[in-house]
Amino acid sequence: MAHAPDVPEITPIELKERLDRGDVPVLVDVREPFEQKIADLPDHDQHRIPTGDFPHRYSELDPDDEIVVYCRSGSRSAWAVAILRQRGFERAYNLHGGVLGWRSDVDPSLAAY
Repeated sequence: MAHAPDVPEITPIELKERLDRGDVPVLVDVREPFEQKIADLPDHDQHRIPTGDFPHRYSELDPDDEIVVYCRSGSRSAWAVAILRQRGFERAYNLHGGVLGWRSDVDPSLAAY
């Protein structure tokens, strides 16, 4: 993966506000399982699709849903959002800054890695 593509994003603050009011998009975590054990967003039945599996498993997602994809820093998730957008998922967004952005802007108690 080279430079992260330019894709639509949602900020950690925007996502937190939505989660707090019960407006929960489909969350997709594209990190590796070992990363998920280190730090994660609050549980909202996230889909766990590691980046390497994403090209064959994105079809598990509904193109009509609003989807927020995240990773550690936002690069891998931007790549995944680009794939989704190319395949007609018009409501797919990248979490700006990923888990590190969430830690910085929302929950500093998360482990940094």
